[in-house]
Amino acid sequence: MNDRGELIKILVQSLGKKFSSRLGIDLSSTKNEEIFKWFLASILFGARISESIAANTYKEFEKEEVVSPLKILKTGWDGLVKILDKGGYVRYDFKTATKLLEVMRNFEDKYGGDFSRLHQEARNSRDLEKRIKNLGKGIGEVTVGIFLRELRGLWQKANPSLSPLVFMAARNLRLVGEEDTALSGLEKLRLLWKENRVSGKEFADFEVALLRLAKDWCRRRKCRDCIVKKYCPSANNEL
Repeated sequence: MNDRGELIKILVQSLGKKFSSRLGIDLSSTKNEEIFKWFLASILFGARISESIAANTYKEFEKEEVVSPLKILKTGWDGLVKILDKGGYVRYDFKTATKLLEVMRNFEDKYGGDFSRLHQEARNSRDLEKRIKNLGKGIGEVTVGIFLRELRGLWQKANPSLSPLVFMAARNLRLVGEEDTALSGLEKLRLLWKENRVSGKEFADFEVALLRLAKDWCRRRKCRDCIVKKYCPSANNEL
């Protein structure tokens, strides 16, 4: 195995568990109810709030069995605020409750609460992203990227751009070049994954691993403690 193969294996085995899997959501089934759960979680993760609070809040929705568009609408604004507050989502509770109600009404009206229908009606990947954003205010690039990244390979039209954090980690590791764009960088990472695939894992796991690396090490410049500093030219320059 070459150095890049070893690097990818270490990354994916150490950091490559998808956020949806950590929440117990089975996207591999492509069932509408599981995809909706991940959509709800993506909305929560999309705010400027800690990952742990977003995850705890999703678990509160699950505990209250409010994990479908109709259940959210039935729960109403006051009920949603209570669930959000229980999860620690206090900073954005009012705003998020309002957003969830708007999004669910639009989702039911336009697509009957069916993500398969939304995906099928989209002309291409960009149109898919646009349709998701058009479900309501506050569904922006970050939320759409979180949602579709883990559906890459499961939905034909799920093909979001690399997130800035994934791009940062890939550049630091020289997996993509300084001249690369998010688009060309994505293609290079896909090729690398094809050549160095890790058994039992998917490309989305590789993306998540790079995201976590950037979030927990690269962005904080914690090169000395990095799990892949041996393979990282940027880390060696810092030491």
